[in-house]
Amino acid sequence: MHFRRLVFFCMLLLLFEGIPAQEFDPDSFSIAIRRSSAAITIDGTIEESDWMAADVAKNFFQQFPFDSSFAKTITEVRMTYDEHHIYIAATCFDPDPGNYVIQSLKRDFSYPASDAFAVYMDPFHDKVNGFCFSLSPLGVQREGTLEGGGQFGVTTAWDNRWFAEVKQYDDRWEAEMAIPFKTIRYNAGQPVWRINFSRHNLKENENSSWVPVPRNFNVAMLAYTGRLVWDQPPAKAGSNVSLIPYIAGGTFSDYENNEGHLTGNGGGDAKIAVSSSLNLDLCINPDFSQVEVDQQVTNLDRFELFFPERRQFFIENSDLFSDFGFRRIRPFFSRRIGLNNGLPVRILGGGRISGKLNRNWRIGAMNLQTEGGNPLGADPQNYTVMAVQRQIFSRSNLAAIVVNRQAFEGMKPVNSDYNRLIGLDYNLYSADNKWRGKFFYHHSFDDNTKSAKSANAIWLMYNDQKMTLMYNHEFVDRNYNAEVGFVPRQGYFRFEPIFNYRFYPANGKSVNNHGPELYLSQYWENRNWKFVENQARIRYQVSFQNRMFLAASAEDLYIWLQNEFDPTRTGGVPLPDSTGYRNQNLNLEFASDFRKRLTCLVAATGGNYYDGKIWSASGELAWRLQPYAILSLKFAHSQISLPAPYETAGLSLFSPKFEFSFSRSLFFTTFFQYNTQAGNFNINARFQWRFKPMSDLYIVLTENYDTGNLSVKNRALVFKLNYWFTI
Repeated sequence: MHFRRLVFFCMLLLLFEGIPAQEFDPDSFSIAIRRSSAAITIDGTIEESDWMAADVAKNFFQQFPFDSSFAKTITEVRMTYDEHHIYIAATCFDPDPGNYVIQSLKRDFSYPASDAFAVYMDPFHDKVNGFCFSLSPLGVQREGTLEGGGQFGVTTAWDNRWFAEVKQYDDRWEAEMAIPFKTIRYNAGQPVWRINFSRHNLKENENSSWVPVPRNFNVAMLAYTGRLVWDQPPAKAGSNVSLIPYIAGGTFSDYENNEGHLTGNGGGDAKIAVSSSLNLDLCINPDFSQVEVDQQVTNLDRFELFFPERRQFFIENSDLFSDFGFRRIRPFFSRRIGLNNGLPVRILGGGRISGKLNRNWRIGAMNLQTEGGNPLGADPQNYTVMAVQRQIFSRSNLAAIVVNRQAFEGMKPVNSDYNRLIGLDYNLYSADNKWRGKFFYHHSFDDNTKSAKSANAIWLMYNDQKMTLMYNHEFVDRNYNAEVGFVPRQGYFRFEPIFNYRFYPANGKSVNNHGPELYLSQYWENRNWKFVENQARIRYQVSFQNRMFLAASAEDLYIWLQNEFDPTRTGGVPLPDSTGYRNQNLNLEFASDFRKRLTCLVAATGGNYYDGKIWSASGELAWRLQPYAILSLKFAHSQISLPAPYETAGLSLFSPKFEFSFSRSLFFTTFFQYNTQAGNFNINARFQWRFKPMSDLYIVLTENYDTGNLSVKNRALVFKLNYWFTI
């Protein structure tokens, strides 16, 4: 049955393939980089003789709102290097100088919401992994990694040292970057890298790039990068060791149990370059108190929610470990280490080696040890993860992973308390990125002798200018147990196709594109093959030239409850298991023009909900006091009406946030979360002073209150000081 569906899907793909847009060969774009003859001063002024003699990347192409013409705004880029740095100079001409759209002065700004210049660098020439460095017209820096070919943009959680300055003129702004060879990973002796540049000019409502990128793809896509040709291939960067010690302290008060104590902590990280492309990370007693709190959501799902990793130790090359499986079938999820049901578990120490051996081989291994006697009384745990990836064909790869959790009593492992997993993934990326796919098989091992412990899936997607077609099926055995992963649902088979078509109006004056989407998701319980869930949705979306967005959808949902469930998740009478419900609802989504100082996102839903009714609204209002502050309010309210004896509830979540950027190195953020479903009101205030590159002082205040009477539950005030030493 499923084979016939796949054949039918492929026939549809051939039948409906649209007329391709004009395409360019990325290899026809090439820029030479030559060693500088004199020192380059990073001051935002492009006047050294080496800049005048350098090759120029120019004649950028539009990527938005259209991708069939040259850019209206002119951008020119030059490159050179010396023993220690790669230098990039960009001249961004501006027919209407000033009045830039700047999100804030805070590092790692949102590229889509700011005027900016960006460089996308692929040192391995594999079109799969790379780095991005960006600057706003006010000199605000943004850096990140490119994973999976850049299909989802830039992962800005990665932080590292580099230097830049910007200077503004009447008709342009000029930017200079100095990126240390020690900051990036590359293969020493590689004569050709891949590279692209982009320019975001929101005043002209234009995004452009040197190598043209089709507008249905992210501009950071590494499949569309030109050739960076070195006059002398860069050698190894030499000794590259960074030490990042920290000290932390503070007070904690538990008012519910009438307890309080002072806290003190110290430890640090080390980053050691084993080679120019392979890095060793070590940590001793890492502290993550500077990490911002998770943004809460109203949870009406029957399964566990996913929250992303924010801790710096796990970030670099994180995709090598975390991209196995699917979003909800993850064999490894780093937040399982150092956190237990939301409570912190002390990590005593650990190490991680990751990176490239050469163009085709990529490896990673980590080992971490946690302390016992945590708030849940768990034994000390040791975590080991090993991954290897082999690139095949033009951009695809074959990858394997091993995950092991082992409990200890003292120095002795507990033989009955372990969980292990092995997995094999094939990741498909075509040369032009129109074809993408994933095929995987994973198997878990534990002290439970039962069988049925595997998970597998096939996902295949075709995406061109006009059409997106996707086929997906998943199979998770009932005893599959990835304890160090994220698998909220077990014992099922899923079938999930998607069809999306986009129309591009010929005049393009107000609407950029519009079109329908058909979506189907079906689940079967895989022990008796009982049909337990069906979600069918038809959606129509309109994207406007002024960056506004509007979508409406109608959905039909059938759910057979395999376990009893409280639809409000507030402790009310649960709906019984082995009961079925069919619901219909209507949904509306709207996003305003984010270039404006005042913006809004709104989503609304109304219809049936199990045995009753629901209407809900959520969204965000934001006011940008450019460039010094962003005042925002996220909100969500769900009104649920169910017949007796089940709960009728109004669930509200309000999250005001105040972000102040006093300079490019001094920031203050206050974040409130009022959640009636969780019965908690949280306040998180964070002060950050970046007194030297990658060296920070944090002062963080966290308070939690009961939403019923606003009595304080607990309060913590902590400080943390870390300093980045480069040896």
